[in-house]
Amino acid sequence: MNYLFEVAEFFGIIAFALSGFYAAVREKFDILGIFIAAFLTALGGGITRDAIAGRLPFTFTHFMPTFLVIGVVVIAILLKLNKHDKFEQTKIFILSDTLGLVSFAIAGTFVGLETGFNIFGIVMLSLITAVGGSCLRDMVLNKIPFFLTSDFYATIAIIVSLIMYILNEFEVLNIFTTAAIFIFGTTLRLLAYYKKWKLPTVS
Repeated sequence: MNYLFEVAEFFGIIAFALSGFYAAVREKFDILGIFIAAFLTALGGGITRDAIAGRLPFTFTHFMPTFLVIGVVVIAILLKLNKHDKFEQTKIFILSDTLGLVSFAIAGTFVGLETGFNIFGIVMLSLITAVGGSCLRDMVLNKIPFFLTSDFYATIAIIVSLIMYILNEFEVLNIFTTAAIFIFGTTLRLLAYYKKWKLPTVS
């Protein structure tokens, strides 16, 4: 499953680096601040996940994650994405963020399965990988973490990890079922966004 983990990890890094870039631009960060926000969003969750799982952080043992973040930020600047008003509401941003969420949820689940965690640990690793980076970014921005108030956002990671855990228990978790889960998670998140599905609140 290592190659599946790496593919999911890289996909998530690219998508979340773009999310971090825009969040920093919106707050009028300087160029260093933009890079830091992109790094935190794209890599913070994975680093935290690996620390919990007792693994050497993937980001610290491979050059590709760092190069991907730098590449995304440089390309975003060259394309002048910072000039686009309400960019976070565009289809490309929503799709990018969705792909990152589902990819990181899958990557986190793989780590939990490989480490031998129980179902609770697997779900938590999936959740941390998927939203940990954006949580760190929002803390830097002095904001309430996005996933605590968003529409069905973190729930997607929980659902994805639970499905993968069940499939693994029945020994049918493979590249084909993982691809199906990726498509399902992406579709569910987009439906939740456009239909404005939300979890109930307590008042």
